[in-house]
Amino acid sequence: MKRKPTSPAARRPRRSAATAVAAAFAVVALPATATAAPPADGAAHSSGWNDYSCKPSDRHPRPVVLVHGTFGNSVDNWLGLAPYLVKRGYCVFSLDYGQLPGKPFFHGLGPIEDSAKQLAAYVDKVLAATGANEVDIVGHSQGGMMPRQYLKAGGGAEKVNALVGIAPSNHGTTLSGLAALADQFPPIGDVVEEIGPSLLQQKKGSAFLEKLNEGGDTVPGVAYTVIASRYDEVVTPYETQFLDGPNVHNVTVQDLCPLDLSEHLAIGLTDRVAWHETANALDPAHATPTTCLS
Repeated sequence: MKRKPTSPAARRPRRSAATAVAAAFAVVALPATATAAPPADGAAHSSGWNDYSCKPSDRHPRPVVLVHGTFGNSVDNWLGLAPYLVKRGYCVFSLDYGQLPGKPFFHGLGPIEDSAKQLAAYVDKVLAATGANEVDIVGHSQGGMMPRQYLKAGGGAEKVNALVGIAPSNHGTTLSGLAALADQFPPIGDVVEEIGPSLLQQKKGSAFLEKLNEGGDTVPGVAYTVIASRYDEVVTPYETQFLDGPNVHNVTVQDLCPLDLSEHLAIGLTDRVAWHETANALDPAHATPTTCLS
């Protein structure tokens, strides 16, 4: 039966609702961490990361590349973990990716396939500067999942020893049910797509994630660690963060410290339990037990 046309006045509230829910999807699902303009690529920070004169040591022979999350940037996402790793003797680098015109400071919004190519170029730059043969990658949220595109389709498996994902969106998110509204109410998806293509690409069941995970979650020769929180309100259910396959170590921080209340942002920005597990993953030969005192 032909649908009866509605008046502009009748349509307006519906569009307004779509805009409001889409804004919630973007802001609640993948919150911003950026607060200031990041320095130009390659600039050294006072805390010692992105120092292209750094040469890896015998104890830590691989540089660490940090990959921020959606709406993050190369500085703000790593104000805690980068100095933590530098103090432990690592050469640490962080990149900006997924930039969109007219949206400064808030990155990780562009198509994930393009972001993976940016990561590939950055890894080559770090390897050339440090003289290393491989890097280790640590990523938060989208930054823990996007490198898997590089490993699977961008030749990264030959250049990456380990991938550590902190609250990664490996199998997408339902956002506690909110993401399903993008399917049930198309205007929501339209507004979210305008904010950034990577948002809907991280929705559970997206075409991108179906292709990424087709044929298995992992590639040979790379060690995978996933560090998740039961209290994650962004990548939900939190178990979707975990990977299946050989050479995979899945960790829930509350199994190591029941008192850990970190959610999606805190687990990457301030959680020393997660940081200690990251250090263990980067140097398993010298790993020590992770507890609430870590």
